[in-house]
Amino acid sequence: MRRPRAMVLAAPGTNRDHDVAYALELAGADPHITLLEELLANPAVLLRDTQLLVLAGGFSYADALGAGRMWSLAVTHRLGDVLPRFVALGRPVIGICNGFQVLTRTGLLPGALGHNASGHFQCEWVRLEAPASNSIWTRDLEPIECPIAHGEGRYVHPDPATLAAGGQVALRYASGNASAPGNPNGSVADIAGVCDESGVVLGLMPHPENHVIARQHPRRGRGTAAGLGLALFQQGVRYAEAMG
Repeated sequence: MRRPRAMVLAAPGTNRDHDVAYALELAGADPHITLLEELLANPAVLLRDTQLLVLAGGFSYADALGAGRMWSLAVTHRLGDVLPRFVALGRPVIGICNGFQVLTRTGLLPGALGHNASGHFQCEWVRLEAPASNSIWTRDLEPIECPIAHGEGRYVHPDPATLAAGGQVALRYASGNASAPGNPNGSVADIAGVCDESGVVLGLMPHPENHVIARQHPRRGRGTAAGLGLALFQQGVRYAEAMG
């Protein structure tokens, strides 16, 4: 069976594109890293040749004017309705870290990301749990552990209870062990990831692509039973494959 083609969209300053491509390959996709300028020059390729889209993490445009702002402006004003049309076709989209910030700024996901409650950049491991939601990415997902690396990762929303009731809270920070103590950045209601109403678009601040093989965990071999982030990508790839 032909592997679904996945576009890993990279902007100037993003740095997780190769990590994401590796995760997608392990998950059964055919990943292709595409620079933003390449897509802007030929936006039709997104609708014509792509079954799954990832907005990779990093520091796009050095986070000038705010995290993800310049990238989101390019997507909104130069891609027009191409990305919303991709979503309307039911094709899965995931934005990780900087990519999540872009999806909220473009209005494809609810809420916003603010500066960490600590007031500084944080790089540490977290545990994620997936409550029942609309998300096709986190359906029946077991708890996973993966790192965060952000300064503006505090999720903000005026009514998280209504968001949860509508099935749009896809991931929450949870207490695991000493390496994953809980909500790291002050996100409202411990929210680590949200989806759109359809469930095909997911945004999250942590980096599941950096724990797709067991040896990537810092406590590997010392009694930890941390879950791999690979399962999340497998969910998205299976969905894309089923959509054809």
